[in-house]
Amino acid sequence: MSDLRLWPIGNCQVSALVDGEAGLVWGCAPRVDGDPLFCSLLSPRGEDVGGEWRLSLENQVSVEQRYLRNTPVLVTTLTDANGGVAEVFDFCPRHEKSGRTYRPVAFVRIVRPVSGTPRLRVSLKPATNWGAKAAEHTSGSNHIRYLLKPQPLRLTTDAPVGQILEERSFRLERPLHFFFGPDEPFSGNVGHSLAAMLHQTVEEWRQWVRGLAIPLEWQGIVIRAAITLKLCQHEETGAIVAALTTSIPEAANSGRNWDYRYCWIRDAYYTVQALNRLGALDVLENYLSYLRNIVDEAEGGQIQPLYSVSGEPKLEEWVAEGLAGYRGMGPVRVGNAAYHQIQHDAYGQIILSNAQAFFDQRLFRTATVEDFRALERVGERAWEMHDQPDAGLWEFRTRTSVHTYSSVMSWAACDRLGNAAEALGLGDRAEHWRDRARKIRARIEEVSWYAPEQRFGATFGGGELDASLLQLVDMRFVEPDDPRFRSTFDAVEKELRKGEHMLRYASEDDFGLPETAFNFCTFWLIEALHLAGRGGEARELYERMLERLTPAGLLSEDTDFQTGELWGNYPQTYSLVGLINCAMLLSRPWSAVR
Repeated sequence: MSDLRLWPIGNCQVSALVDGEAGLVWGCAPRVDGDPLFCSLLSPRGEDVGGEWRLSLENQVSVEQRYLRNTPVLVTTLTDANGGVAEVFDFCPRHEKSGRTYRPVAFVRIVRPVSGTPRLRVSLKPATNWGAKAAEHTSGSNHIRYLLKPQPLRLTTDAPVGQILEERSFRLERPLHFFFGPDEPFSGNVGHSLAAMLHQTVEEWRQWVRGLAIPLEWQGIVIRAAITLKLCQHEETGAIVAALTTSIPEAANSGRNWDYRYCWIRDAYYTVQALNRLGALDVLENYLSYLRNIVDEAEGGQIQPLYSVSGEPKLEEWVAEGLAGYRGMGPVRVGNAAYHQIQHDAYGQIILSNAQAFFDQRLFRTATVEDFRALERVGERAWEMHDQPDAGLWEFRTRTSVHTYSSVMSWAACDRLGNAAEALGLGDRAEHWRDRARKIRARIEEVSWYAPEQRFGATFGGGELDASLLQLVDMRFVEPDDPRFRSTFDAVEKELRKGEHMLRYASEDDFGLPETAFNFCTFWLIEALHLAGRGGEARELYERMLERLTPAGLLSEDTDFQTGELWGNYPQTYSLVGLINCAMLLSRPWSAVR
């Protein structure tokens, strides 16, 4: 059983996590990588910091939670010991307004009495400076203004302000409305306006879901994963963050606490790949805009593994001393030193993400010759670095090797540039890039081949194994029936599979031996089982993974392969991608019900 009973809400500008007791316990402003005004998830050290927004009933005895169908609008039903019942609707507004998408830095809560005479308590105590102190405030007749940085926020409400400030309970006799957003006077009737926002936000999300090409089976799982992946995109720039949180450890007291609120080129590639399979082209188009800016600013074509959602390259890592950490398991890290690392697979992922734009006529903006020329600079780096050591996709901090996965991504970069050049009618460039792809392939097949066991190795000239070797098929480097892949898969499964789980690798790293399985690798295992003709086993393992979903229908990064408990940042895009990809692969076709 996981303690990650958290429900994401958001609007692609800001997001928050609501716990199983109607408390907003995590949320940053003015964007996902900002200072958390809600931070109680990571245990503020000060007694009066708060760092949350909690609604509760006097003598509360039960809580039930669900999303409104096909939306990230959360409904929490609170019941007290006397049979009093109230419903809380939590969402971040997102809908069309004046010809644009309205997605303010705002959190909305609507509380409605259902039965009996429930007495409501409202506790809003946002924190500032990474949990160092509670935000100072001033108030008026219908609002409370909180002095947050970099910008103040204002709660506008038709609830009694004095009772909120004193955290006193009062009888809930009519619907109450709370708009916690920009520090400016609220125009119009707050109750009518928020009711309209709720309706419009629900319709906006349901229209988006209606356009998804989902599989016949596991539809609810796929839809929830897709909605949450979209919440992980900062729509203003197109960046896609790896997760909404920082420093939830990969295992208890492991020190493997990282800030995932940034855009990893690798993670974002897998995200758009999965959403493309569902036809969610809006996410791809926004992300390609982000990538074009990254490529334009890359000196000599050199690409970092990750950037901020604005495209800022420097993500200095430091520890927030005001927060004790998830369940007290610090440190809480802000920033990520991996931006210093050399990870050559990023070149391939940039080009693979862009490749569709040279062929897909549905896009508002198809790729141009100028785009191709810019990508050629990235391709040149892939060519130059294809046999050079790097930190690899698992981001080792103290050692480097020439990683097969990175080299295959460099091959894919050159191969896809050849395809793009052909689509543009640039025959000489197509042959140029295909020739480079052939040379990289020959090098990989020579040096990555581990002859003693007749299989590929995870590094050049070595026999190490890691789960990324299962991606050779997905990258089209080998076919699933290639004997070389079959022998590699057999070796990976034998060494890295732990019952129903798959490890990234089994050897010691910078923090010792792995204690948890990486959920995305388990989904890679499911895909490989299906491709190896073990479809029944693949379906059974997928169903077992679904049993580990949080109440919100989501997954974090890791699973303890002894206890089944979820660990790591949440919700994690890799894991949601795995849910989607495996459902698309394993589901019966729609023709089965026609």
